[in-house]
Amino acid sequence: MSDTATEGLVDLPPSAKLVYKVLEYNGPLTQKGIVEESMLSARTVRYALERLEGIDAVDEDVYFADARQNLYEITGEIGTENAEAAVCND
Repeated sequence: MSDTATEGLVDLPPSAKLVYKVLEYNGPLTQKGIVEESMLSARTVRYALERLEGIDAVDEDVYFADARQNLYEITGEIGTENAEAAVCND
C-alpha cells in the first residue's frame, strides 16, 4: 500500500485520522480503549474504524483477554512519514 493508501488516509474524516493517531501512539487497543483515549463517542469510533479498515490501514483481531471484543492495530503498511503528513493536512 503506497501512495493510494496515503491518499485514502488524506480523504478520511478528522475522527478517523484521530483514531489512527491514537492507535499509532498507544499501540493495539480495543474499541473501548480507543473511545477512552480519543474521547470520541463509541459510534464515531466504530465509523472511523470501518473507514480505516476500508483502506487497509487498520487490522482487526480477536482480543484474547475478552473474546467479545476486538483488538485494533495499525497495519504498518502506510509509511509513518506519509501518514503524519496526511493527518497534519487537516
